[in-house]
Amino acid sequence: MNRKRRKKVGSEQQDWSLNLEVVHPNAAGIDIGNETHYVAVGPDRDLQPVRRFACFAQDLHRLAEWQKSRGIDTIAIHSTGLYWFPVYEILTEHGLEVFLVNARHTKNPPGRKTDVQECQWLLQLHTFGLLNNSFRPPEEICVLRATGGNEPSM
Repeated sequence: MNRKRRKKVGSEQQDWSLNLEVVHPNAAGIDIGNETHYVAVGPDRDLQPVRRFACFAQDLHRLAEWQKSRGIDTIAIHSTGLYWFPVYEILTEHGLEVFLVNARHTKNPPGRKTDVQECQWLLQLHTFGLLNNSFRPPEEICVLRATGGNEPSM
């Protein structure tokens, strides 16, 4: 290959996009924290696509209502610690499909990320269907586990 041809080949723009198919068009991502949760929706859904919510029940209900008002029907959250339990319960009560994902599967990019970047990363991975939903037994089994196998008294 002559110099001119080599120079031309080296200067051409390469398309590095992965051309991924959107699997979950109405998706959101939540970075679960011990004091606050950061929630990301697509920039076409809201003028403020990333919001912060406190961990109190009333704030979690506001979070769910905001998601529904923006047309969100599926949400990806990390399954770290115990902080995800109330978020999961309230979001599913509101009829949203929650993907409980293993944090190890989303922590691969190098560098330190902020909470805002983390929820946006979850949104992006979930939108393209790159996250697996963890197994969560049916509600009846969860109740039995929580009560140690004894039926709760009514």
